[in-house]
Amino acid sequence: MKRKTLLIGLSAVSALVALDQISKALIRTFVGEGDENAIVLIPSFLQINHHWNEGAAWGMLPGATSFFIVVTLIALGVFGYLFWDADFQKKRVYSIGITLLIAGTIGNFIDRIAFAAVLDFIDFVIPLLRYDFPIFNVADICLTIGMTLFLVDILFFEKARQTEDVGE
Repeated sequence: MKRKTLLIGLSAVSALVALDQISKALIRTFVGEGDENAIVLIPSFLQINHHWNEGAAWGMLPGATSFFIVVTLIALGVFGYLFWDADFQKKRVYSIGITLLIAGTIGNFIDRIAFAAVLDFIDFVIPLLRYDFPIFNVADICLTIGMTLFLVDILFFEKARQTEDVGE
């Protein structure tokens, strides 16, 4: 791994984790817990809420904090290993994806260690479908976009890179 790639990756991870933690600190400070204290930004569509999630995505496995800590440490090990293959010039989508995965994982991990739960606050409702989307946070956004980019790279760009490598 190039030093430049490492610096870019660590800087991006640090900035994203800081954004996640600052946004959560602001919510803890200025928004009371519960739906009655939500700040409505767009009526019937978007509000800022203060919700502690003791489980995984969609609140699955509530209270399994020790399990999530172990899984998170394993995930960080895997993502760290995959990051060594990052190259923001030759493998941009892969590198951004892995960077976002690491940042999102660390952001939510900090919450699990500090509070035994993850603070979620972005609350969307999709009126046409009458669907209240699960509440999420900045770290969750990083994880979702990161996984999407990682999969796009594997499915569409990795094969092209391998073909280029064979041709060289």
